[in-house]
Amino acid sequence: MLDTEQARAYAAADFDQPHSMFIELFRKTFDAAAHGSSVLDLGCGPGDITFRFARAWPQCRVDGVDGSDAMLLHAEKLQGQEDSLKGRVRFFKGTLPDVELPRRHYDIIISNSLLHHLHDPAVLWQTVKAFGVPGSSIFIMDLKRPASLAEAARLRDTYAEGEPEVLQRDFYNSLLAAFTVVELRSQLRDAGLAGLAVNSVSDRHILISGRLPG
Repeated sequence: MLDTEQARAYAAADFDQPHSMFIELFRKTFDAAAHGSSVLDLGCGPGDITFRFARAWPQCRVDGVDGSDAMLLHAEKLQGQEDSLKGRVRFFKGTLPDVELPRRHYDIIISNSLLHHLHDPAVLWQTVKAFGVPGSSIFIMDLKRPASLAEAARLRDTYAEGEPEVLQRDFYNSLLAAFTVVELRSQLRDAGLAGLAVNSVSDRHILISGRLPG
């Protein structure tokens, strides 16, 4: 999402339900692992989940990375409005898998709704392996491709009703670009990450979670 209009619509949209679900699912899966840890948020967008994570686990330091200047502009603007996050949350521009970050490895790697945007999904798994270490907690949520165009339209009308037209269009296209549970398990096998769990967690979301193998 490099377009300014897209970034503005995305930053202003109401994602409270799925983003709250992201934090609560992480808490149920990895709660103890988050304390005092370094966290990498891949495809952080305007930073809402980055900020939520940092608030939920105050001992964490969170680095967010995104390829869109327009998205990062919103993230940095919000960062400057919350003193408690200064020094613990940082944002970096970069494109996977060649992004340069201040840390070589992270204890926790999270991502929300990035995978379906990538031309080659393998670059996400390559990045996870490059910046993780054995035992790193991996927590990636993405959209789940519906079984039909009609189902995609129903989900759009259910969850994006009232949002700007550009967001409704992008949500519909994102649903069609997303992967199924079976496809994601195949990707993970090819990447040597078959130990990560893949589960459907809502009518439109898939969760990939687990620890990097030793």
